[in-house]
Amino acid sequence: MTEQHTHAPMRSSLGRAIGLGSAKEGVTHWWRQRVSALALVPLTIWFVIGVIGLAGADHATFVAWVRNPMTAIFLILLLIATFYHTALGLQVVIEDYLEREWARLATLLVMRLLSVLFAVRGILAVLKLALGA
Repeated sequence: MTEQHTHAPMRSSLGRAIGLGSAKEGVTHWWRQRVSALALVPLTIWFVIGVIGLAGADHATFVAWVRNPMTAIFLILLLIATFYHTALGLQVVIEDYLEREWARLATLLVMRLLSVLFAVRGILAVLKLALGA
């Protein structure tokens, strides 16, 4: 018997079905997704209200808005939460639908690198406007 079958009676049906056992990685991922979604709610509402308030504004008004320290902080938090939440969601899709290990690992690596790249690029854009560089 393999080790997995030897310990099978000690694991719950759900644990055997999803293969997580006592590591609880699935629960941690699920919580991270919920917390990032919860953070996105007020940040997105704030952003939408801010953008509506800027409708028809010129470039100088927009730059002045971004130069407000709280605005810059909230924009950076929005970028971090958005790309973190997106990466978590895409990870689930990639792990569920790509069967070949090499394809799954390569796709996860590219997705995470792009998520970090886009988040950093957005943060640098906010900092450039906020600091007047």
